[in-house]
Amino acid sequence: MFRAMLSALALTPLAGAASAACASDDEIAAFVASYLSLSPAKALGIGGDMQDALCTQAKLVAALTPSLGPVVGYKAGLTSQPAQERFGVSAPVHGVLYRDMLLEDGATITASFGAVPMVEADLLMIVADEAIAQATTPEEILQHVSALHPFIELPDLSVANGEPMTGETLTAMGVGPRLGVMGADIPITDAAAMSAALTSMTVTLRAADGSVLSEAPGAAVLGHPANALLWLMSEGIVLKAGDIVSVGSFGPLIPVGKVGGGAALQYSGLPGDPQISVSFSD
Repeated sequence: MFRAMLSALALTPLAGAASAACASDDEIAAFVASYLSLSPAKALGIGGDMQDALCTQAKLVAALTPSLGPVVGYKAGLTSQPAQERFGVSAPVHGVLYRDMLLEDGATITASFGAVPMVEADLLMIVADEAIAQATTPEEILQHVSALHPFIELPDLSVANGEPMTGETLTAMGVGPRLGVMGADIPITDAAAMSAALTSMTVTLRAADGSVLSEAPGAAVLGHPANALLWLMSEGIVLKAGDIVSVGSFGPLIPVGKVGGGAALQYSGLPGDPQISVSFSD
């Protein structure tokens, strides 16, 4: 799935000056050491362009898979206006999902699960077949998606205070993967009906005390959550059967310190109004 992309990007530094900002092996090793010890890191990708950032990301993925498990899919990031405004960008970014970052609904984890732990309202789509490459509309995308899964992503912004956080540096570090709570599958039996439900649903993230942390319509993600998959494919990512895709945040990233003892996420308007939760311990 990701192997071809890794191989292609790994060759990028040989192109010369245009790839001068691709991280060195020593920079990757230092970032991985900080990441695994939950310590704030020095940002990767400083001063480089997006090509450099993707080269760095590919090297970082190769370095992290021994600890996080194989890549099982992709994540679109900064897909909502609040998220883009926070990072000063006007377009999404993308990274990958690792097998061992996915937790079950109701999981309890330490509140200090990352160096800069965050919470966000998200959603997963499971690719059914490679014919998705021919899709050009959200409804056509959903004809090639086998199921949806509620998803509370628990990203880690990873870098120390004062380090630059841009679209390029965020991409270089893989768009902050750390953990995520994955709910039960929601099968898609009628693509047209599900397409309509996804745009009209309301996605609400609540803190442990029931207070609303964020609330947004499904259309907050690029006008339609399935547009995240269209965007990923436009970036050259080849989606295959079984790939898990995170469509990105339906609202702002919330520091875990503002959540309290846990968070709950509900999708009002999807079949059964599904809800999932995560608890945080000291």
